[in-house]
Amino acid sequence: MFLQGPFPVEFGTVFPSGAFAAGGFEKVRDFDKSSGDRVVQQADKQTGLPLWVIEVIDAGPEARQRTVKIKVAAEHQPVLPPAAPGSPFTAIEFEGMTATPYVDSGRCQGQGKCRARQAYSLKATGVRAPSRLGRPAPEHKDAA
Repeated sequence: MFLQGPFPVEFGTVFPSGAFAAGGFEKVRDFDKSSGDRVVQQADKQTGLPLWVIEVIDAGPEARQRTVKIKVAAEHQPVLPPAAPGSPFTAIEFEGMTATPYVDSGRCQGQGKCRARQAYSLKATGVRAPSRLGRPAPEHKDAA
């Protein structure tokens, strides 16, 4: 089977321990169309909608990368849900998530071994408050 382009992923698969906003949404700059002080917002290739980006904190204790940026394709700037009372962070979930694999060759420098790795660009169609605060523990079936 050959997968090409973005493929759908569930939020809980990408962030099994949840995620927290590390800031707010910003416009994704289209570097090809922008010049100097004139900033042009990048549009999603599939939908044509403006792209917004937010940095999130992966709550997973085993996360290899503590923060990651998620792009959201939306007509208007997405709004974060309110933070839980007394919490310095806003817990969030993304709707309509997709992952696009690519080769990150940023670790390849000059001569010698190239330490390129496979990476994923994550995109969503929206953001919301978590549907539930705790995730159920996985079921363990006893051998009978």
